[in-house]
Amino acid sequence: MELDFDDAVTWGLRGYVRRVTEELGLTGECSYVQAERPAGAYLALDGRLPGAPDRDVALLWDEEHGWSAAIETHSGEDVLVQAHFGPELLPPPRAVARWVGGLFRGERGAPARFAVIPGATDDLADRLAPYTAAALVPAPRAESA
Repeated sequence: MELDFDDAVTWGLRGYVRRVTEELGLTGECSYVQAERPAGAYLALDGRLPGAPDRDVALLWDEEHGWSAAIETHSGEDVLVQAHFGPELLPPPRAVARWVGGLFRGERGAPARFAVIPGATDDLADRLAPYTAAALVPAPRAESA
């Protein structure tokens, strides 16, 4: 089966987000992958960031900036970005999980400024290709107690 560029990005991103979700120990039930360009993803996280004990936390990804961590507002408006992973657009899922763990322990990430990663989308479909299979394999079912 041959995928066109948009399909390849969509399936690769779904697989990549699934791997990040698994590394974080989450089920993925509270995640979303935006297939339309610019591609993006949203993962609701368990826990609270130091300094914002009453705010839900989300992990965001977009194809120009990579990963960022944000807190939800009480008004339902845009989230407030607290940290950015850094210059790597598609870091290994385990590295993303370590970074998130550090944020929950109060370690500072890169500044919350969004810098466009030069050339980030030039080969996005190729860079996401190794993750495509993860999107196509059914997720393991949670065992009931």
